[in-house]
Amino acid sequence: MPLHSFFDSTSRPPGGRWRPFWLAALLLAGCAGSVTGGRSFDLQAHRGGRGLAPENTLAAFSHAAAMGVDTLELDIGLSADGVPVVSHDTRLNPDHTRDAQGRWLPAQGAPIRSLTLAQLQAYDVGRLDPATAYGRQFATQQPRDGERIPTLAQLFARMQAQGATRVRFNIETKIDPTKPDETAAPEPMVRALLAEIERAGVASRVTVQSFDWRTLALVGRLAPHLPRAYLTSARTLRDSRWTAGLAAADFGSTPRLVKAAAANGPGPVIWSPAFADLTPEALREAHALGIAVLPWTVNQRADMARLVDWGVDGLITDYPDVLRSVMAERGLPLPAGAPAR
Repeated sequence: MPLHSFFDSTSRPPGGRWRPFWLAALLLAGCAGSVTGGRSFDLQAHRGGRGLAPENTLAAFSHAAAMGVDTLELDIGLSADGVPVVSHDTRLNPDHTRDAQGRWLPAQGAPIRSLTLAQLQAYDVGRLDPATAYGRQFATQQPRDGERIPTLAQLFARMQAQGATRVRFNIETKIDPTKPDETAAPEPMVRALLAEIERAGVASRVTVQSFDWRTLALVGRLAPHLPRAYLTSARTLRDSRWTAGLAAADFGSTPRLVKAAAANGPGPVIWSPAFADLTPEALREAHALGIAVLPWTVNQRADMARLVDWGVDGLITDYPDVLRSVMAERGLPLPAGAPAR
């Protein structure tokens, strides 16, 4: 069974409870085969494709949807008034943030959590500061002056208006357990996220991902049939504050650690490692455990080609155009684009 069909086998009826249709039967039958048996592949535009358009903006998401991607990868925080907003940074980032007068922030700004939605949307995040190392890293990004930090609701509405009704959303909760005063706590973050998903009616198209696995434990309890993606890096695996108290050394491998962490919910499980940390052996082990593998963030054509040939289930990239080219070379089906806005 293709990976997208596997994800889409869950839904929530209006006003009802999260329920599986035949997901339980799939899991009992052995979901490793459903993940790896076909050659379904998930093309994810990282932050909407920040190599091409301003990251985590409506302009970027519309551009990616028009180009043709399976999934929009994005990050959320909570504003001071409790609104889920799309932002990778826990503080205003001077590399791509200008004030109401058009001036670049001189230094790192206030925490997202400390500002209301109205205050946040006074800033322009439509271009990179070319004088910064970060700006030079993404020199091909096309600016869109006037872009604001969007709400998650605005993103869902934009995709609906654009006709991108098949595109999926891979939503990362930006919570740092080592800086508990800088971001929202896991429970209010998760409850606000789930409420927005329900209001928009997009549950069948959402994956929740996080480096802070407390988030995913809550999703497993509150919305157990939503797919959950366990993000890992060498740094987070060394600190059990990120892995919901589980010590990586106790499990012998990261796939087994992810399997143990995901035991509190029946929904599909994904492992998203830093791509340079992935080995063919770990990929095979994850698949044997019924875990899909989607590495982040893969931007070089040679790395994309190598990982596709290994058999990963998808890739998260800043350059979805390049990944489309690699997929075409290998005969993988390409996602159709939605009309541009």
